[in-house]
Amino acid sequence: MISHHQNFSKVSEILLLGFQNLKSFHLGFFFLLLVTYCVTVCGNLLIILVVSSSRSLHSPMYFFLTQLSLTDLLLTTTIAPNMLHIVLHEGSSVSFLGCLIQYYCFSASEALECLLLTVMSYDRYQAICNPLHYSSIMDLAFCTRAVLLCWLVILATVVMIYFTMSRLDFCGPNVIDHFFCDLEPLLELSCSNTFMMKLETLFLVIFLAICPVVVIIVSYVYIIITIMKIPSVTGRQKTFSTCSAHLTVVSLYYGSLITTYVFPRKQNAKTFLSLFYTVVTPLLNPMIYSLSNTDIKEALKKLFNNFSAVFKKNVF
Repeated sequence: MISHHQNFSKVSEILLLGFQNLKSFHLGFFFLLLVTYCVTVCGNLLIILVVSSSRSLHSPMYFFLTQLSLTDLLLTTTIAPNMLHIVLHEGSSVSFLGCLIQYYCFSASEALECLLLTVMSYDRYQAICNPLHYSSIMDLAFCTRAVLLCWLVILATVVMIYFTMSRLDFCGPNVIDHFFCDLEPLLELSCSNTFMMKLETLFLVIFLAICPVVVIIVSYVYIIITIMKIPSVTGRQKTFSTCSAHLTVVSLYYGSLITTYVFPRKQNAKTFLSLFYTVVTPLLNPMIYSLSNTDIKEALKKLFNNFSAVFKKNVF
């Protein structure tokens, strides 16, 4: 819907087209996405529950993992419910304010994931390259401050984007060929000069995405050099296994982001690629960490046994 105000038309409602040409497959696709969303929420909540309830997992690595799971929950809940509505109805309208809020929450969770993955790589660097001082450096106070700083940076970023965005006029058309409100399609609806917004976005991408990935790469260069100095093959494999899950998550996350945003593609291909970092990555993260980590598998088994014992006691 476009309401006329003064000398320009103001967008008050936006039509999200979602996935075009699904035809008879749209119901099957809806149920696939619904199951994926339910498994994602359950998987990430389970990680938080397991880490919180198991004393053996009260370490910096698992503390950051719970924060990553919280971020994945924020990301998937920002995107998935509205996307399910769009797929079911083959397109859906959303208020312009709702569209902006979705974009703010999406960009906040994406940037927060970048920062948390960076902090987690620093944790792995200290654990492998500086093991004697690890417990004194990576104490609870440092971990708490690091996470709070990440959240404060994200809050400041969202406020910055909000003030820049609020200066723009949006006069249509009011149609976005996507399943969520991303920056590029939003700016295409603006009849203002978007140069400052694009410049600010470039600065934020460098600060919140490119700089973190550089820190992660440098951390892993030092980690690999340290691992290669370990004399035994078993020792090298055991040490590398402690950071293999994190490295896999980083590769999937940044790989999907780079493929979607850096390489030019048709909108239809871009829409489906966006599913990877908004839906698939939050689904895979808890699986990658739980399947490749013996500590989490043991804690899961213990938690399941405790629930089974309580259930049998109450029922029988």
